[in-house]
Amino acid sequence: MKTIAFFNNKGGVGKTALVYHLAWMFADQGRSVLAADLDPQANLSTMFLEEDRLETFWPEGRSTHTALAPIRPLLEGEGGIEEPWVEEIDDIGLLVGDLALSGFEDELSQQWPHCLDGKKRAFRVIGAFAEIIRRAGAKREAELALVDVGPNLGAINRAALIAADYVVVPLGPDLFSLKGLQNLGPTLRNWRREWWERLPKSPEGMEVPQGRMEPLGYAVMQHSVRLDRPVKAYGKWMDRIPRTYHQYVLAEKGQEGLRVDEDPECLAALKDYRSLMPMAQEARKPMFHLKPGDGAIGAHVQAVSNCYRDFRSLAQTIEHRAR
Repeated sequence: MKTIAFFNNKGGVGKTALVYHLAWMFADQGRSVLAADLDPQANLSTMFLEEDRLETFWPEGRSTHTALAPIRPLLEGEGGIEEPWVEEIDDIGLLVGDLALSGFEDELSQQWPHCLDGKKRAFRVIGAFAEIIRRAGAKREAELALVDVGPNLGAINRAALIAADYVVVPLGPDLFSLKGLQNLGPTLRNWRREWWERLPKSPEGMEVPQGRMEPLGYAVMQHSVRLDRPVKAYGKWMDRIPRTYHQYVLAEKGQEGLRVDEDPECLAALKDYRSLMPMAQEARKPMFHLKPGDGAIGAHVQAVSNCYRDFRSLAQTIEHRAR
């Protein structure tokens, strides 16, 4: 199983919507998919599930059957990692998110240095996300695990990224996304280097994540002409994305003048499909599954077709690169 994390420490770039739609597209293409919601905001889970169903996972008191539930005995010192629950949604398996995941942050921070001392519990805590993803994927014989994480550089995301083979960076054409890349790239390299320093100290016979975290490329989200800014300014930020990505994420120089549509690291430049998203949210389905009965009539019919084409192309590109 290939594990792909979608990560940007700048929020509001459409990251969760990208994971959601790709999970459906891969399922449409016959792939067995696991979607893992490791963002404490749990937005991916709210896209997949009705509120009544979500409430069964988040009762008053302790949450159940979420991504946190199988880790809780380990955190409380009462046992190891339990079997995760996988919520089946058509042909997609979902590790349901949990707002209480934010409470895991301190423990992950505390155990990180203890890995250098070879302490078994430290490796079990840091590798907990990788373990529940592995077990959940094995349950449904998943070929791909798509991991949604929050927009920060904290210990939760470090543990989630350590579980990933590849990292896709969703971006918006704006200053904040570019500044985010300048932080994200060096941080990813540091996390990889620091984890690889710890790997030789892991207890013998213990299965631990390898922390590959290979950058797979970036996807520019909402790239159609924005109504809230001058076209000239929009183009300026688009033109700076390739150089910034190559310099800060790949640590490569000399990409001056490279355009997004020429950059092999650009997986896709997706339109925002602004008119389709409200219908999709109401129908609780991906935009490219919308039908006339959902309100997709007139010009929306072509937009749905274009959306399907764009996400199918992106899914094929990701699958080809993640070999």
